[in-house]
Amino acid sequence: MSTQSTPILSVLTEDLLIRVNEKLVQDSDRKIWRLICKEFHRVDSITRKTLRVLHVEFLPTLLKNYTNLHTLDLSVCPCIEDGTITLLLHRVDHSMWARNLKFLNLRRANGLKFAGLEMLVGACKGLESVDVSYCCGFGDREAAAISGCGGLKELRMDKCLGLSDVGLAKIVVGCGRLVRLSLKWCMEISDIGVELLCKKCLELKFLDVSYLKVTSDSLRSIAALPKLEDLAMAGCPLVNDGGLQFLENGCPLLQKIDVSRCDCVSSYGLSALIRGHNGLLQIDAGYTISEFSANFVECMQELKNLNAIIIDGARVSDTVFQTISNNCRSLIEIGLSKCTGVTNMGIMQLVSGCVNLKTINLTCCRSITDAAISAIADSCRNLLCLKLESCNMITEKSLEQLGSHCALLEELDLTDCFGINDRGLERLSRCSRLLCLKLGLCTNISDTGLFYIASNCSQLRELDLYRCMGIGDDGLAALSSGCKKLRKLNLSYCIEVTDKGMESLGYLEELSDLELRALDKITGIGLTALVTRCKRLTYLDLKHCKKVDDSGFWALAYYSRNLRQINLSYCSITDMALCMVMGNLTRLQDADLVHLRNVTVEGFDLALRACCVRIKKVKLVAALGFLLSSEVLGVLHARGCRIRWD
Repeated sequence: MSTQSTPILSVLTEDLLIRVNEKLVQDSDRKIWRLICKEFHRVDSITRKTLRVLHVEFLPTLLKNYTNLHTLDLSVCPCIEDGTITLLLHRVDHSMWARNLKFLNLRRANGLKFAGLEMLVGACKGLESVDVSYCCGFGDREAAAISGCGGLKELRMDKCLGLSDVGLAKIVVGCGRLVRLSLKWCMEISDIGVELLCKKCLELKFLDVSYLKVTSDSLRSIAALPKLEDLAMAGCPLVNDGGLQFLENGCPLLQKIDVSRCDCVSSYGLSALIRGHNGLLQIDAGYTISEFSANFVECMQELKNLNAIIIDGARVSDTVFQTISNNCRSLIEIGLSKCTGVTNMGIMQLVSGCVNLKTINLTCCRSITDAAISAIADSCRNLLCLKLESCNMITEKSLEQLGSHCALLEELDLTDCFGINDRGLERLSRCSRLLCLKLGLCTNISDTGLFYIASNCSQLRELDLYRCMGIGDDGLAALSSGCKKLRKLNLSYCIEVTDKGMESLGYLEELSDLELRALDKITGIGLTALVTRCKRLTYLDLKHCKKVDDSGFWALAYYSRNLRQINLSYCSITDMALCMVMGNLTRLQDADLVHLRNVTVEGFDLALRACCVRIKKVKLVAALGFLLSSEVLGVLHARGCRIRWD
């Protein structure tokens, strides 16, 4: 008697498959799911809510397959232009894919103009969020197109350089339900535009007017916003203390304020702001306050709910730290980068009361010693991020304390702390949850120290070893074996690394950002070994890698199809290899091509022709501006490519 086994997939209902699919977080896992069988692929199609497109030619097919999208991200798709949108809307039934679309990301889509934008947003009637940041050519006409989205709640137009008060007026009249608006670097916006905005968009909770030429009159208008919770106005040189005094009696729900790099604002203006808003949660006054007035220190006593304060570049004293410690017991982040007057005693006073601190930035606080770090480690057991760049008096003793007490530590910056050695890294390796470790310019570490980190810190995602001369192939072998999740790695000027080390790096399959500047001992063989395995590379710096020949660049052109940014300056690449790299890497958007001595003018011309429809930034020797064909330069400019002349 024979029995037939029932295929397991036949007993899995669609509802159950959907629930399983929703548990998949990583893109790689979702990709594997789609490839298992047609049924899994179908389930993915009906459940997928977010789509990030890398190749414009696949867009029509993708939108046919995924009809329940909420988010469409075209920010890394290099060839979006009006013709693309026209073709898309005619080829694909937009009533299917556009009906549920809520979030549209067109960040850096410089090829898109008014006509294409108008068609796209017109087809997506239910849009609630649009991002056109860094579309530098966008102006008032594009703003008029966006104003047709009557249900828009969030809009980001950072660095839309053509946007003026006229365009802003169209937006605020058409999109009166806006809750979040960012206008950073929109230099043509004035007080008049901000005044109209604040009269029409009374639902605003977040507003960013950073780096605008607005005056304190704009703050008078902003003060009338009844629901504003978060105001960013970094780098506004014409705003002064009088403007902050307008806010003292306005914006009753204000919780976060960013006045960093506002040259005319002092602690007196901030004191007025605090008097009216003692419930503030976050204050960023980095590089704004030169020193703390007695009045400001007194006002800080009212900030009982404050959880983040950034005062980079200020002159501080132990009294300030004592005040914060006694009154701001909810503090979880403090920024003291490049502050003068930071002492061991001050830090000890701070952490004695602020035991919930999770992020501490002490960059360039050069008077700090092991005593301060010991106090931090002992008091702040939930510490997640500690930045100690250029704190030159830190030694292995600090790392021993961190390793013993800060088991939750995820990010540590020890750049230019030359007192750090292998023994210290051994102690630090007990912080097994480390995700980001910066050791640039730590000249006393070697492969031995890297071995300790690789052995215990398997979750590491980012590692900076810039100019760590003692690091070589053995250290990279340990790294490739123990830190399989590494995504960002800086090995620039680690001059002992050879092709053998490149071969080891090939086993880091999740590596996306890699800096190999001035590695004189790697050749085309090493580069080939690297790129044949590391298929996820998106950024690669090979500047001054003079021994890499065309064989390595041919391999790069063939295997590294995900590269979006590359630096080949001072390399030995020739005409043919450069044309292959620039033509084959179809996702490439940013290239540094300075001082390529083996490339002729004709070679540059052909290489730029091969990529001119998608490249967004390119850096070239200034002399080429007079030698390249006007046709190529014209196409690059027409496509919105920014050429940086060296």
